[in-house]
Amino acid sequence: MERKDNKENQIYAADIVSIREAQLRIAPYIHRTPVLTSTSLDFIAGKQLFFKCECFQKGGAFKIRGASNAVFSLEDGQAAKGVVTHSSGNHAAAVSLAAKLRGIPAYIVIPKNAPKCKVENVKRYGGQVIWSEATIQSRETVARKVQQETGAVLIHPFNDKNIISGQGTISLELLEQAPGIDTIVVPISGGGLISGVTLAAKALNPSIRVLAAEPKGADDAARSKAEGRIITLPETDTIADGLRAFLGELTWPVVRDLVDDIITVDDVEIIEAMRLCYEILKVAVEPSGAVGLAAVLSQRFKQSAAWNESSKIGIILSGGNVDLGVLWESFHR
Repeated sequence: MERKDNKENQIYAADIVSIREAQLRIAPYIHRTPVLTSTSLDFIAGKQLFFKCECFQKGGAFKIRGASNAVFSLEDGQAAKGVVTHSSGNHAAAVSLAAKLRGIPAYIVIPKNAPKCKVENVKRYGGQVIWSEATIQSRETVARKVQQETGAVLIHPFNDKNIISGQGTISLELLEQAPGIDTIVVPISGGGLISGVTLAAKALNPSIRVLAAEPKGADDAARSKAEGRIITLPETDTIADGLRAFLGELTWPVVRDLVDDIITVDDVEIIEAMRLCYEILKVAVEPSGAVGLAAVLSQRFKQSAAWNESSKIGIILSGGNVDLGVLWESFHR
């Protein structure tokens, strides 16, 4: 399904129809995650906050939404040879789990620097781990080789219409659970999550504001938005291991046209947001999942026009798969 925006005459990879279809398709395989609130965090932020807890999702992250939509969209003949993907963590685990639920093989290309806890998730769900070097190029090359050898269907981590539609189901739930929200803050990396969330949210409420949250050490999306074209970085440097990918040709148009702004935060702000989630919200959130709260608490946001126009803010806590060894080390730097 495609969405055509009248103003831009732009066709997007997903629309409210494909997202509602995804919601029906994946309902048996995912959790409807809760929305939590905290008067203490509201006071700290100076706004009313609504936390969509995808850290409680199957596999510990939102990724199972897109992965199960992609896996269960396959015809039987396609699915029989299995699926292949490349990912540093949460998408890898999600594809492994979705494939297990469908009873088909999953070949998972993982970079050697992936967090141990996320690799263990892949193995736990029955995914066959194939190692690559840490670069995107190596991941893609190894995945293509596996695809040629096995005939498995490639499920891209974000640049896939079924992935985008699946992730968009978060908005359908969130705006039903907290209908008064005027702003949604979403982590951004490859853009699958924010594309789906934005397309669904703006279809339901065209006046809603969608802000992306991104680490300064991996700020390609912010640079892309400023330049009006996809920018990639020679390297990334952030504790948020799930936010190191670059935008794709299916996700970039949504970010370019419909995402209202991108707020960048440093790793110290991300770690502080994680601490607040632990201590006040009583929720374990990985760095990539805490970046939205970090953005809301940042001076950059408080100095923006969006600050004055936002009163009820939805924050997507996108995942809770924390590599505790790395986390403790970061606290003592």
